Amino acid sequence: MNLRSVLLGTALLGLLTLTASAQEAEAAGVHHKTLADLFIEGGWVMYPITLCSVAMMWFMVDGFIKTSAGKMYPAEHVTQLRELFKKGDYVGAYAFAKSAGSPVADVVRAGVAFTPDGKTMTEEAILSEIVRIQGELKGRSSYLSVIGVCTPMIGLTGTVTGMMSAFETLGTSGVGDPSKLSGAIGEVLVATASGLFIAIPAFMAYYLLANRINKGVHDITEIVTGLFRAFPYEDVEGRKVGDEEIYAAKPDWSASSNVQG
Repeated sequence: MNLRSVLLGTALLGLLTLTASAQEAEAAGVHHKTLADLFIEGGWVMYPITLCSVAMMWFMVDGFIKTSAGKMYPAEHVTQLRELFKKGDYVGAYAFAKSAGSPVADVVRAGVAFTPDGKTMTEEAILSEIVRIQGELKGRSSYLSVIGVCTPMIGLTGTVTGMMSAFETLGTSGVGDPSKLSGAIGEVLVATASGLFIAIPAFMAYYLLANRINKGVHDITEIVTGLFRAFPYEDVEGRKVGDEEIYAAKPDWSASSNVQG
């Protein structure tokens, strides 16, 4: 069972539960507040919490798409690279990897570009590119952790302001007007619950994405390791495989002497 099926099943279960609760409430003559009523009751903190919820959904969808196997190491890219390596067409492999645009292709491009410099430099280039990709993916998913930390704090701020309003109501009206007091207490509860309602799924998505990133990086490492196994470094030594610019040149001691002079 994949993640999409689990989410769909959870949503359907929640919808059925809410429908049953609404029917029971209607039969009992109980009035339930709408989402708009709860939003208004929650006070000003509902605006930043809503923004956090929208950002959470965006980072969740974007993260799960970018960490899928079809994005990390597309099957057609892996097949094409393997065919080019079998033919010994490393210039073609570099050109294809540069234009492919997938993480596995970027790692292969970095490795092939450094093959003329030997095995050590090639492995370092591959590792550096893998670390870059992993850092970029984890950097994007870390925003979910930020949302998970910040939304309860925003809700707590609404709790504090609601309690202040409740005590102010007690100080001015006493307990003679329970509607005003219940409104302030309602703001406290709605703000707190809203912050937790966003924080919990944000943390869950963050750790799920962390596992998907680790698995994707591990799979890419295995694919690239298989490609460069028994690579003929001696045959490409000193040749230019890719079009990566080389900045270091032979030393020009005369230029250094002129600068010092």
